[in-house]
Formats: sequence, C-alpha cells, structure tokens
Amino acid sequence: MNKTLSVFGLEGKVAVVSGAAAGIGEACARAFAQAGAAVMLSDIDVAACERIAAELNEQGFEAKAIRLDVTSEADWQALTVVLQDWKNRWDVLLNNAGIYIGGLLENNSSAQVSKINQVNIESVFLGTRTAVECMKPNAMFGHGGSIINLSSIAGLVGVPGHSIYGATKGAVRSLTKHSAVEFAKFGYGVRVNSLHPGLIETAMGDQALQDFVDIGVVPNVDEAATLLKSAMIPMGRLGNVQDIANAALFLASDASSYVTGVELTVDGGFCAA
Repeated sequence: MNKTLSVFGLEGKVAVVSGAAAGIGEACARAFAQAGAAVMLSDIDVAACERIAAELNEQGFEAKAIRLDVTSEADWQALTVVLQDWKNRWDVLLNNAGIYIGGLLENNSSAQVSKINQVNIESVFLGTRTAVECMKPNAMFGHGGSIINLSSIAGLVGVPGHSIYGATKGAVRSLTKHSAVEFAKFGYGVRVNSLHPGLIETAMGDQALQDFVDIGVVPNVDEAATLLKSAMIPMGRLGNVQDIANAALFLASDASSYVTGVELTVDGGFCAA
C-alpha cells in the first residue's frame, strides 16, 4: 500500500466523487483514496467505477462504487442511504460530473442548452443541496465538510466556441460563492470552493481542441495544441488530470480549513496572461 501522507491527508474522512469513471474524476478519486479517505466513486458508468474501486481496494485503500445519475434527485437520496450503511459519515463532495457541448453560439440549439444546463448546473445544485443537508449540524452525519465544484476557465473568460458550456461553468462559479457565504453565515461548517481547470489532456479536452478546428479557428488539432502551448499558456504545456487532483486534494483537506468561496484556477497561467 502506497498511501499518500502529507499535510493534505484525508485520514478518517469519507469522500464522494461524481463522474468518477474516467478523466479528472477518476484521478481525484484515486488521489483522495491514496491520501487516506474512504472514497465512493459514482457515475452512470458504474462498471468503470466498480473496476477502479476494486483496484483501489486491492491496493489496500477503501473504495466503493455506486451508480449515480447526477440529474436525479432520487439517485442523490439513494446515495446518502448507501453512505449511511457503509461508513455513516460524509466529509467531502467533489461535484465533477459534467458534459461539454461546443460550437458557435448561432448554431447551438435550445435542446443543447437545456441538456447542458441540466447536467452541468442542476446536478451541482442537487449534489450541493444533498451534501449540506447531510453535513450541517444535527443532520444525518453532522461533521461539516468540504464541497468542491468543477468549473472551468471558460467560466471566467471568453473562449470561441464555448458560449453555452462557459455559461454553465460561470453559473457553477456563482453558485459556489453564494452557497459558501450562506453556509458560513449559518454556521454549517461546510466549505464550498470551485476548481477552474484550463485545457486538460482528457477526452473532453480533445473534444474542445477539435471544436476549435470545427469552428474554423485553426486548421487542425495539432495546430490548436501548439497555439495554446506557445502563445496562450505561459507554462507552455497542457494540463493533466493529476494537476487537478492535487488541487482538489488541497481543497478537500483540513489544510484549506479557512478557504471557502474561492475560485482556484489550475491553468498554467492562461487566465493571468
């Protein structure tokens, strides 16, 4: 067992990660487990979560898989029942599940807007509401906790072909700040922060690069990546899932106990340039 022992340790904590079947969600779930947390991996692709959980358990960590449609109130409530039976505790929620729909605004449809709003905004609301109802004083678990919402730099700055996606991520940023202040003012002991990745080397990141080609910004994906790394990202590289997992680990841990309502950009300096 190669447990991560550091100031960002999560020993004794129970974490839930949505969208944990691949990409950033999987990396964060692994990082949380390696830092000592018991991790519930949730996704509509429960088979992938079961595979990852089995691997983590074989390595000596604690993990459990559950099917979760993040747009379903019933699924969120069912998750709390499983948590109660499994560990009777809940300390961390990573609202990671989301989808990407790109394209020029003039070509986006109302159906696309409705779909991306449901998955990227309503799910974060449902997850946040469910978690705080369980974490606040005198609730089911009542230990307080940390809620981390995955936003994007597209929720902070304008990016061609990202209008409706960026709008949802901007809403996640705003929901994070309002809920953070509300929970602090009412003494819930629940912190809420947003993570804003830049372009990350994942399937969704690949889709975003292809979208730059499709809308005519660049002729091919290789040129899109080169342009970003040479002219738009001061650190000169795309991000990887571990970059985001490390930031999530900080926000999940007690090392960030005085941090709430922040937007943490992990973008190689893109937004600072």
